[in-house]
Amino acid sequence: MNNIHIEIPSLSENIRMIESFIDNAREKFSLNDDIYGNIMIAITEAVNNAIKHGNNGDSSKNVSLSLQLEDTLIKFRIQDQGNGFDFDNLPDPTAPENLEKPGGRGIFLMKHLSDEVQFREGGRIVELSFYMS
Repeated sequence: MNNIHIEIPSLSENIRMIESFIDNAREKFSLNDDIYGNIMIAITEAVNNAIKHGNNGDSSKNVSLSLQLEDTLIKFRIQDQGNGFDFDNLPDPTAPENLEKPGGRGIFLMKHLSDEVQFREGGRIVELSFYMS
């Protein structure tokens, strides 16, 4: 089976379950250290965003994470139950006026660590793809 799915309540402490999910995927699909590190950072960042910004930390709302392996591509799909966001008009975290701000780097990291990033359903779904070769 090359599809795995987990759903968690929107609590930041549940990131540990996401890390375990990624560790299990590493073993199951023999992910090398480079791709594993990129996946761990990008996916935990995406799930954190879904918990904090998508679902506003509402523990009655869930975040869904699934992965699908297709030949040499591993694709992760993170979905929240929030209102979405305008992913086309995000401030540049590398702009001088934003360098001192404590947040705003999550999507920047996702885009730089993943091979492909797609937003769907108004930003309620993010798909992160990684090539394994």
